[in-house]
Amino acid sequence: MNRLSKETSPYLLQHANNPVDWFAWGDEALQKAKTENKPILVSIGYSACHWCHVMERESFEHQNVADVMNEHFVCIKVDREERPDVDAVYMDALQAMGTRGGWPLNVFLLPDSKPFYGVTYLPPQNWVQLLKSVNNAFVNHYDELANSAEGFVENMVQPEANKYGLTSSESGYTIDALDQMYEKLSLNFDIKKGGMDRAPKFPMPSIYKFLLRYFDITQNPAALAQVELSLNRIALGGIYDHVVGGWARYSVDDEWFIPHFEKMLYDNAQLLGIFAEAYSLTQNSLYSDRVTKTISWLSNEMQSPDGGFYSALDADSEGIEGRFYIWKKAELQSLLGDDFEWFSKLYNISAQGNWEDGYNHLHLTNYVSETAKAAGIYSDSFDQKYKNALQKLAEARVHRIRPGLDDKILASWNGLLIKGLTTSYQALGDESIRDMAVNGGRFILEKMTENGKLWHSYKNGKTSITAFLEDYAAVIEAYLGLYQITFDPLWLTEAVRLSDYTISNFYDSSDGYFFFTDSEGEALIARKKELFDNVIPASNSMMAQNLYVLGKILDRQDYLDLSDQMLSKMNKILLADVQWVTNWAALYCQKTSPTAEIAIVGEDADELRKDFDRFFVPNKVVVGTKTSSQLPLLENRTKVNGKTAIYVCYDKTCQLPVTSVKDALEQLG
Repeated sequence: MNRLSKETSPYLLQHANNPVDWFAWGDEALQKAKTENKPILVSIGYSACHWCHVMERESFEHQNVADVMNEHFVCIKVDREERPDVDAVYMDALQAMGTRGGWPLNVFLLPDSKPFYGVTYLPPQNWVQLLKSVNNAFVNHYDELANSAEGFVENMVQPEANKYGLTSSESGYTIDALDQMYEKLSLNFDIKKGGMDRAPKFPMPSIYKFLLRYFDITQNPAALAQVELSLNRIALGGIYDHVVGGWARYSVDDEWFIPHFEKMLYDNAQLLGIFAEAYSLTQNSLYSDRVTKTISWLSNEMQSPDGGFYSALDADSEGIEGRFYIWKKAELQSLLGDDFEWFSKLYNISAQGNWEDGYNHLHLTNYVSETAKAAGIYSDSFDQKYKNALQKLAEARVHRIRPGLDDKILASWNGLLIKGLTTSYQALGDESIRDMAVNGGRFILEKMTENGKLWHSYKNGKTSITAFLEDYAAVIEAYLGLYQITFDPLWLTEAVRLSDYTISNFYDSSDGYFFFTDSEGEALIARKKELFDNVIPASNSMMAQNLYVLGKILDRQDYLDLSDQMLSKMNKILLADVQWVTNWAALYCQKTSPTAEIAIVGEDADELRKDFDRFFVPNKVVVGTKTSSQLPLLENRTKVNGKTAIYVCYDKTCQLPVTSVKDALEQLG
């Protein structure tokens, strides 16, 4: 076993038996490169990455390949989820080289850690040839490599505000600008299959978040129609696990049919919130069903005994991608017995299979009941029969070899999940969901917080790695969500503590954005800022949203000004190509019209809040107390005639208090 056997990351441990003399990222490896004047190979991936496993099997497990790597390079393995800072720096370098980013990411560095070349996956013969060519260039053309590396570093250290021309806008926030963003975004809609018009298809929660808020403001029916089309196909297609719930990372085709079978915590965390919001708006039972089943899957399979949530399930098992989730016709016949005939018609099961090697994957394009009616198999007892059939498949899957579990617990992804749970609780009102969210918050507070600071990763009872901006942003958002479903001031206190620490240790006053890394953390060759929303929103857009919500709840003008400064500088990009900044656009929606400040005072505050939260009112903050509170929005607020009162306010100006949710909603218009 190599030295990775001493690590805790599941991805690094997967490489502990490689004949490659791997180092983890750290001073030992970097100093060795300088001492021996060797180039560095940094190979970055993650435990659920299919092509990372393929490259390991084809190259890193073979002695002849390892011999070349060990002779000429200092080889470093990095878990991108454990060290997103290292990944961000060298992914930026790869893209500056003109190569499309992805994982596995293999970057070659000079002994001083400056990058000069990079690739993603390569088959073994090409990989060995590249290793020899890079070594030859290092030995015989060092000056050229050094000049090239300097150019890449200059690009990497250029401030993002300068690189993207970010300047403050004085135009304010208008519906006309929102319409312009929507029209630009809609040019790339897939109006037949949902999502964006490309393959592979990724669920993009921040796009749907923006569209829901845009619809709330404009009532544009096309915006809601695109959300519903997308969510229906994501809920019914093969990207969703029909047996026990949860979503795979993406669909390799444009039909949402065959997924890349890995299940990531961050996808499921965000989709919970989106489906819950969509349910609040539409009352579509498909959405509530997907939320309920996915929470059940998370609780049963992804929650640690300590209370935190694991990071991912692998795509592969038994050496086959998706093997845990796919079925042979004969196997289904044996399991389902008399129910097989109608089940096979529902899912088009065949001996040839609808995927590879005679395997069938469960996939629908329309509601279950509508598909059953069209197939002539619907009856009064169909819903129960369908539920029973899926239960049989779930029980059968228990005996299969499970996909690998990435059991590290990340503060950032757990924060995203807690926020998804708080939104789900607001929509569904199930107290077990609130308990799950609160327990998740307490886990982070008790296990991953030390002296008012967060740790990034937790495993086997130990924390590691100084937290990144993504951790603070996601956890602050989670705490704000927890406060608004519990009215427990603890969560506000902690959100403020973390926000103030973030401003002190991450904020760059020169351009008004936050660095990704803590000023007290490890210094890399570049200190990056994350501005663009992807499958996970940019940590800066999340912080801008957090500061806005905190500013509204606490009447903190400094927070509100900082949020406004961050958003206003994004105006040019918002209008030019909004699809890469849709979480920023969702915040823009909130600033286009006044944010409702809902204050609830009295013994029944929690019950009224619960009733109020069932409705889709995205542009609001909610505060409450059973007795009294020093919060600005609750000062001098009292019950009305002995009854719990609801105050609907805008910009600290309140309408007359009411004692029913119906009346409060009427005041909201």
